[in-house]
Amino acid sequence: MAGDPGGVELSDVPPGTWLNRGERVLYDSAWVKLVIADVLMPDGTQVDHHVVRMPREAAGTIMVREGRVLLMYRHRFITDTWGWEIPAGAVDDGETVQAAAIREALEESGWEPQTVTPLCRFYPANGVLAQTFHIFVSRDAVRRGEPTDINESTRIDWFEPADIRDMLKHGAISDGLSFGGLTYALAMEVIDDPGESSV
Repeated sequence: MAGDPGGVELSDVPPGTWLNRGERVLYDSAWVKLVIADVLMPDGTQVDHHVVRMPREAAGTIMVREGRVLLMYRHRFITDTWGWEIPAGAVDDGETVQAAAIREALEESGWEPQTVTPLCRFYPANGVLAQTFHIFVSRDAVRRGEPTDINESTRIDWFEPADIRDMLKHGAISDGLSFGGLTYALAMEVIDDPGESSV
């Protein structure tokens, strides 16, 4: 059996696999970890691959009410862009993704989902970023008052599915978590259906 310099028997590795033979940490914090991975590509080439590992998963909620969806308008300083987003944030230690989705919705919008149903999960940039996005749908959010986290948005509004399609088309929704969740919801006709969701 042929082995690679890292001691792995290559015959045991499925074809097409990018083999991570170990990582060296460059930076580590409660928010993010940057590592260099020693990677053997399928063609046998070795590369040092930079990887951003997020210690916490993220959860967001698409809140639907009378056929409309709640979105928040906010500024993102990293890309220096303004856009509409669904409420979302990091999952706290010891918290379920469902509880995180409900908590973030309430904190950021003032609307509290009574129940959430899983819609989808995805990796927004899995070529360099290790983080999972969990998207939920809620049709029973209750208004509790003003948002407790005033840093998350400058405006909150409800939008028809046609408005959301137009916003996606013209770049008004560009946040990865919101973009992925909303396009999936539209594709699966979760938003268009004013009745009960099939998810």
